Amino acid sequence: MKFIIAVIKPFKLDEVREALGGIGVAGMTVTEVKGFGRQKGQTEIYRGAEYSTNMLPKVKLEIAVADDLAAQAIETIQQTASTAAIGDGKIFVFDLASATRIRTGETGDTAL
Repeated sequence: MKFIIAVIKPFKLDEVREALGGIGVAGMTVTEVKGFGRQKGQTEIYRGAEYSTNMLPKVKLEIAVADDLAAQAIETIQQTASTAAIGDGKIFVFDLASATRIRTGETGDTAL
């Protein structure tokens, strides 16, 4: 199993969620976050307003997937979240040692 963390622009969330659902991703956790990367506070236009700050609004997605779905999920996020502009975000992938569904006690891929 893999644990994918993606930090993307907020207005891309619905598009990414729909695309991931289309390939079989069953669920995700979404958190509103702020951060900066290489742009280091350069001015960016977000929803028609110009921001000149070093902490820009982003959305963090946390997704657990089976190994056979990981590459497709990563590619889907990358293609769907891309605007070809600075600040599009990052994708991080970790090995996931274990998962347990609290309600049923299922473990491993069946818990996802």
